[in-house]
Amino acid sequence: MAIIESELRMPRKLKKDTLRVVPLGGLGEVGRNMTVYEINGKLLVVDCGVLFPEESQPGVDLILPDLNYIKDRLNDIVAVVLTHGHEDHIGAVPYLLKRRPDIPLIGSELTLALIEAKLAEHRIKPYTLTVKEGQVETFGPFECEFVAVNHSIPDALAVFLRTPAGKVLHTGDFKMDQLPLDGRLTDLRHFARLGEEGIDLFLPDSTNAEVPGFTPTEKNIGKVLSNVFRDAKQRIIVASFSSHVHRVQQVLDAAHERGRKVVLVGRSMVRNMTIAEKLGYLDVPENTLVDLKKIDNYRPDEIVMMCTGSQGEPMAALSRMASGDHKIQVEEGDTIVLASSLIPGNETSVFRVINALLKLGADVVHKGNAKVHVSGHAAAGELLYCYNILQPKNVMPVHGEVRHLLANGNLAMETGIPAENVILAEGGTVVDLRDGKAEIVGQVKCDYVYVDGRSVGEITEDDLKDRRVLGEEGFVSIVTVIDRETKRVVSGPDIHARGIAEADSVFDDITPKIAAALEDALHQAPSKIHTTHQLQQIVRRTIGAWVARRLRRKPMIIPVVVENPTETEN
Repeated sequence: MAIIESELRMPRKLKKDTLRVVPLGGLGEVGRNMTVYEINGKLLVVDCGVLFPEESQPGVDLILPDLNYIKDRLNDIVAVVLTHGHEDHIGAVPYLLKRRPDIPLIGSELTLALIEAKLAEHRIKPYTLTVKEGQVETFGPFECEFVAVNHSIPDALAVFLRTPAGKVLHTGDFKMDQLPLDGRLTDLRHFARLGEEGIDLFLPDSTNAEVPGFTPTEKNIGKVLSNVFRDAKQRIIVASFSSHVHRVQQVLDAAHERGRKVVLVGRSMVRNMTIAEKLGYLDVPENTLVDLKKIDNYRPDEIVMMCTGSQGEPMAALSRMASGDHKIQVEEGDTIVLASSLIPGNETSVFRVINALLKLGADVVHKGNAKVHVSGHAAAGELLYCYNILQPKNVMPVHGEVRHLLANGNLAMETGIPAENVILAEGGTVVDLRDGKAEIVGQVKCDYVYVDGRSVGEITEDDLKDRRVLGEEGFVSIVTVIDRETKRVVSGPDIHARGIAEADSVFDDITPKIAAALEDALHQAPSKIHTTHQLQQIVRRTIGAWVARRLRRKPMIIPVVVENPTETEN
């Protein structure tokens, strides 16, 4: 069984009462989750998240879903359903609403509070509808029933879609913690009722499909954190996601138990936890939270700092502390706790931060040496329960890399779902559902859309390649002035290099050869007069071959050939 890679072809015209499912992210990657459902001319979007960049994407802030598929049909969108408040599910909503601000946003109380705060920063006031588990709402041809699911953030919801073409269950991210901190279980009884009604297409979370057994309960973390806090002699710095309310709750409880004060560090951490406390999702023990400005009023062994940066993000608080570029300086004897798992692709960045913290003399506690994190995603045993309870006709694994999707598909087949009814797709794959049959009917463009500062979608793969070359191989500029009248080089070549670890004098051997190559070109017959651009390419080829052979490098080469201005004026 393999991922079906459809050739890039537009799907056939959608027939009446046929449901079209188009994932614009979240398949083949951990992040950028967005799925578009279409029937009878109307669209329903489930989630609209971001993907965080890897080291191979220098300078990129965020990666968005490719909205080109729906850019001309924004007025057909009846609603955007948000399953929960994590960035990989809501982070791209501002970029969608900038195109049409009145698209209704549907979600739980906490999810909508988090996205409203984010949208306020973009000066967008959305239309929202708060829903709860068990609630049924109709948006155009879509009837949506919401189901409580447990995840690493409170108030997560799965959505059950009833359409003229069939019924679909989209889980969002979920797990089956039997002892959740907030007492809110994944509602398997509700799942069973939906299974009895009949599920034509099931889109389950795949992130932990490779992990056997069951995801441990969140409550186990509290004891571990309490013991870490007990043994710490100086400051404690805990890094986690800024939306991980359950983890912050456990840090607050452990700090209160050990007589420490907690300081929230970072704008997103403060914003999200303020919202969570206001809505009752975070229980702050009395006299436990203190403002960062008052941190000097306490001894190091009285303080716990809760910050972002558990994934090694360059601009996050922990990374800046590790590099000494933060007002909070890590000192010898501090205890650093990375209370999250590694998102695939972030391993190198995280280990770099860990090593930098260790060099500063800190004690670093992470998932590799202590049980300070449990996943928010269902493991294989939990997914098997779902398949057996729901007994869906068709399955389309979502939310994961290729290996996760394949593992989830295999689990579905182990429970008796025919292989031909297990759809293994990629971003942009178009799936149609009708009369209980789901099939791939085409592929639409689903590129990465890069956010770089204020630039959205303007950075290309070629730009990123140039940045990688600059970062890895260096930069060489060559400026030469020529005189076409005398067919001679009158100045230069002047060569300057950056990032090559060689003095400019190393190029003394090649400068005469560049000048000779240019003069040879200038002396050719009039019918072969070279343009300035062609002369610059001669320079590029000459020095490029020499650098590759002599210095074993392939730097970015910027040749500039200028014609003698005096001669040009005459």
